[in-house]
Amino acid sequence: MIAAADINITKVERSKLKDINLENIPFGKYFTDHMLEVDYEDGEWKNAEIKPYQPLLLAPSVAALHYGQAIFEGIKAYKNAAGDAYIFRPLDNFKRFNVSAERMQMPQVPEELFMEGMRMLIELDKNWIPQLEDHSLYIRPFMFSSDEMIGVRPSEKYKFMIILSPTGPYYSAPMRIYVEEKYVRAVPGGVGYAKAAGNYGAAMYATAEAKKIGYDQVLWTDAYEHKYVQECGTMNVFFIIGNAAITPGLESGTILAGVTRDSTIALLKEMGFNVEERPLSMEDIIDAHKAGILYEVFGTGTAATISLIKELRYKDYVMKFDVDSWKTAPALKKQLNAIRYGQEPDNHGWMQKV
Repeated sequence: MIAAADINITKVERSKLKDINLENIPFGKYFTDHMLEVDYEDGEWKNAEIKPYQPLLLAPSVAALHYGQAIFEGIKAYKNAAGDAYIFRPLDNFKRFNVSAERMQMPQVPEELFMEGMRMLIELDKNWIPQLEDHSLYIRPFMFSSDEMIGVRPSEKYKFMIILSPTGPYYSAPMRIYVEEKYVRAVPGGVGYAKAAGNYGAAMYATAEAKKIGYDQVLWTDAYEHKYVQECGTMNVFFIIGNAAITPGLESGTILAGVTRDSTIALLKEMGFNVEERPLSMEDIIDAHKAGILYEVFGTGTAATISLIKELRYKDYVMKFDVDSWKTAPALKKQLNAIRYGQEPDNHGWMQKV
């Protein structure tokens, strides 16, 4: 078992930060000075090290490239006004990471290795956390199979890594969403609840088709009837209908159990909403829109945080929303940010100090 004391650290001689302006930085383009890399071999984790960010040397036969055993997480760290660094709900992401690992027949990553390795890495690169509104340090833990062999079976070797990326807003403007009826993201019994790399690769074609006709993302529907809503692009989705906040439930195994989703549910309940996690059909959504009680539609996610949806198209029916008049989604985003940046008490115990 690897302990934090077993993680070797090699520091860069000169930080790249001196050459980068962190203001209005795009998502996922720049990476910090260091990364965590750990090997899984012979049934145990070994060779844990934090070292300068650098390319990997991989064989063309490495298993992940052929059979898709690859998972990841998305987490964020923030700075408060005093300059202290905090990570938002990292233990929840750790738990979900191992749920994904189990589904993809990959080894479990020990809690101390995941959590302490992350903390040590951020401590080393905490100057990269932008101290700006809507900015943060995006944390990307990931694992992939590393056997140098072609053969359809679970790998015997794996790499677990964490890289860090300073980032600004993911979606800077309200979105136009196309309801997808042909292609599917996930089916019951599949891997929709896992944060598997292949889920995102499979979603790209439908998203590209929607963008050709002017939409930013797709709202996925169920695989059988194309009737019930699931996820929205890379986000969970919420509908404010009457005095209820409705989001698709997790019981079918087709939807990722979002950490921001869970946080949003908690805050909505505190705001007095009746939160319903249940199947929601496009027919019900359209009926609510026609009745004038579909008040807001928004997505939630680590990268996206709270993203407003200004237009929703289903077949030839287009729903447009005056997002400037909205109260709930903007209030949620404001409160989440206040907690993350230390401007409001963290009554939920969500923030972990680095």
